[in-house]
Amino acid sequence: MQLSRPLRAALAGTLAAAVLPLAASTNAAARGEAPSSSGATGAVKRPKSLVIGVDGATFASFDKAKMPRVKGLMAGGMTATNNLYANPMAPTSSGPGWSSVATGAWPDKHKVVDNSFNGARPDLYPDYATRLEAADPALDTLVVGTWAPIRDTVFGPAVDTRLGGVSDADTTATAVSRLKTTDVEAAFVHLDEVDGAGHYYGTAHRAYLDALNKADTQIGQILDAVASRPTYADEDWQIVVTADHGHLPNGGHGGNSPGERQTFVIAKGTGFAPGSVRHDVKVTDIAPTVLAHFGVAADPAWQLDGKAIGTLAPDAFDALRPALNTRADELALPAALKGWTTTPPSGWTIDNTAMPAGGITEWRGWSFATDEFWSNTDLGQGRETNVRARDVFAVADSDEWDDKSHGGGPFDSTLTSPAFAVSGGAPATVSYATTYKVDGPQTGDVHISFDGGPRQLLRSYRADHNAYEKLTVAVPPGVTTARLHFHYTGTNSAFWTIDQVSLTP
Repeated sequence: MQLSRPLRAALAGTLAAAVLPLAASTNAAARGEAPSSSGATGAVKRPKSLVIGVDGATFASFDKAKMPRVKGLMAGGMTATNNLYANPMAPTSSGPGWSSVATGAWPDKHKVVDNSFNGARPDLYPDYATRLEAADPALDTLVVGTWAPIRDTVFGPAVDTRLGGVSDADTTATAVSRLKTTDVEAAFVHLDEVDGAGHYYGTAHRAYLDALNKADTQIGQILDAVASRPTYADEDWQIVVTADHGHLPNGGHGGNSPGERQTFVIAKGTGFAPGSVRHDVKVTDIAPTVLAHFGVAADPAWQLDGKAIGTLAPDAFDALRPALNTRADELALPAALKGWTTTPPSGWTIDNTAMPAGGITEWRGWSFATDEFWSNTDLGQGRETNVRARDVFAVADSDEWDDKSHGGGPFDSTLTSPAFAVSGGAPATVSYATTYKVDGPQTGDVHISFDGGPRQLLRSYRADHNAYEKLTVAVPPGVTTARLHFHYTGTNSAFWTIDQVSLTP
């Protein structure tokens, strides 16, 4: 649907509270201008964005398929695999998946939990193209999708042009035409037929691989359309390919198996090193990454879960990845999968003096793990909702630890941070991502101590909680350091995860 400029401007006005306006210099960048030191403007490449969504594309099947165009993007840019949620947050379905891609938030925020879209909150979490239109109505946005809800629901009416295709061939032809002949600046293209093959055949069937290769050819046609633009040399294209969910070997999705939950972000353009592989990127990072490409900074008030990929930085836990171990007692996991350690990073300590002997080796006291390892130890117990952790995170899991005989008493372990520098008499901010789930007797307490003094309670958890925490701390006069202490106890209950811990003056 093509909207007039006046209507676009009016729609943008209604969304003013939901977006950050572009600064004057940012608007100049979006137009292809950049302020110089003298205040004059000089020509720079104009930012352009193309996101291609391949419904139901299972990344683990890519090696079995040829897919030369997608693999060319991987060689020329960044590849990151990541896992989706599962129930009770939402099933691995298209509605929640594409809404997470488009909004930069997980289903517990955007409220799309199935393909009906009932209860969705686009007023709080609009799609990224809508945010672009609100920031600068002059930008030309385009959505072309084979699955009708992509153009009708996932992306809102503020988008300039929303078109459908009766097949992926039709969608591809429409996208190619628009990319060749119009000055589109931000485009989203959705291909649907890989998902159909996943439902009918499953990932183990040759027909599914054929569908991936057909999609790869269509992606190539779309990429060629971009490269053939007369103005291509003057444009800065950011290309992203992703999926909403995977599939089972025998067909279907919606559950919590690794094949259904794994998705991916492939990105090529400025800032993405050729052939790079990352473990900290999520599909919710796509929306803020596109916004950042046009100079639109995410307002903290938006409460997005995703971050612009260029702003992501590893934390101390991520540095443990090279030292992660294969399974010890978790024999249901693949023998070659590395994903856990109980050795903390430099400066961090674990106090297990109150821990009984025995139990599952991987989870005796606080451990450090990847989602691929930890969440697949026992499916359907809520571990799949730990979507706000990235790469390697800290976990205390009394439920899984209890699955092997151990000495008397509950799980009881404390994780302590290094000493953070603080300014005495000035407030400080404690931040971390956490998922706390209860299924029996359990406590989770965060304490802070200053200059090695007594611990003071900062935050207690006694009910399920899944969030990015940001706590303001009053720092006593005269002190220079502070440590955080995460104390967890549980009697065959559930778990507590911690990640991205910071304490800033």
